[in-house]
Amino acid sequence: MKAWRIEEHGGPEVVKFLELPDPVAGPGEVRIRVEAVALNHMDLWARKGVPGHQFPLPLIPGCDIAGVVDQVGPGADRALASDRLVVGSPVLINPGVSCGRCEACLSGFDPICPKFGILGEHQNGGCAEYVVVPAANVIARPASLSALDAAALPIPFLTAWTMIHRKAQLRAGEVVLIHAGGSGVSVAAIQMAKMLGATVITTVGSDDKIAKASALGADYVINYKTVSFRDEVKRILGERGGKKGVDVVLDHVGGENFQESLKCLAWGGRLVTCGSTAGSKVEIDLKPIFFKNISILGSTMGSKADLVWLTRVVAEKKLHAVVDSTFKFDRYLEATQRLEDRNIFGKVVVNISAGH
Repeated sequence: MKAWRIEEHGGPEVVKFLELPDPVAGPGEVRIRVEAVALNHMDLWARKGVPGHQFPLPLIPGCDIAGVVDQVGPGADRALASDRLVVGSPVLINPGVSCGRCEACLSGFDPICPKFGILGEHQNGGCAEYVVVPAANVIARPASLSALDAAALPIPFLTAWTMIHRKAQLRAGEVVLIHAGGSGVSVAAIQMAKMLGATVITTVGSDDKIAKASALGADYVINYKTVSFRDEVKRILGERGGKKGVDVVLDHVGGENFQESLKCLAWGGRLVTCGSTAGSKVEIDLKPIFFKNISILGSTMGSKADLVWLTRVVAEKKLHAVVDSTFKFDRYLEATQRLEDRNIFGKVVVNISAGH
C-alpha cells in the first residue's frame, strides 16, 4: 500500500511517501480501505515532536478516518454484526483506542482508560490506503454522509461535545465564549451550543471568518486580532444587560488567552480546555478561582457511545461537518501546510480515494 510515514521528528522533509506491506487484520480487528482522512494539530505535533511525550516512530499519521470495511479478522465479525457491517460497508473510525475491559471503559468513558491511545499518535493512523483498527472502533456510516464529511467528524465533534455537554454542562439560556471559531473543534462547538439553546460568542482571527461563524449560529463574532476579546465580551454583555461574565469558556489555545478567558467568567463560571496551541505554560491568580467559585476542567476526546450518537445526529441534519478544503493523497504535505498556516475554517481533508 501507499502511505505517508513520519520517519523522525523535524520539518516536512521527515514525512515520506512510501510503498509498505498491506496490514493484515488480526483477531478482533478490521482492515479498512481508507477513502478520506482529516487532519488535526496532532499530525503536526507527531511530526515535530512534543517535549516529554514519546511517539512510536516511524509512524503513519492521521487520526480521523473514513472508508469501507476491507477485511475482517478472526472473531471480529461478532462485533460488527449488531450494525450489519460486512466487507464493503461504509464506515468511520473512532480514533480513541482503549482496552474495553477496565472500569473506565465499562463506565462509558474510555479516554481515562490506562491503556487509552489515539490512532496516528500511539499507533499507525489512516494516512494510508489501508489501516487496521479494533472492531469496537468501527462505526457504521449513514448513506447520507460522504467519506469526506465523515472524516471531518470524529475528533472535533467528540471533543466539542465532551467539553460542552459532559464537562461544562452548558444549559439553555447560558452564554458561552468559544475561542478560535474557525477551528474544527469550535465549528462543532458553535453548532452544539446553539442546539442546546445557549448564546454564543466566538473569536476569529480574520474578518473573512466573521460571516462564516455567524452562518453556523454564532450570535457575536470577535476578531481578536483587531480588538481585545475581553473588552468586547464586556461590551456585549453590557449591551445585553444583566450578566457581568460568561457562564462557560471553551479554550484550546492556551497561553495569554487562558488568563484573559478566566477574567471573562461570571461567578460560578466554567472553563474547559482541550489544548494549548499558543502555549501550555500559564500563570493563574488563585484568588478569583475560589472567590468566584470558578471551575477549570480538562478534556480529551470522549466516549465511543457519544460518537455513535453524534454520527446519528449529523445524519439527521441537526449538526453538520464543515470542510475547509480537500487535497489529493499525494498532496498530503500541502494539506499539512494549510493547517499549519491557520488560515482555515473547518477541517482540512485528504481524499485518499481520489488517487495520487
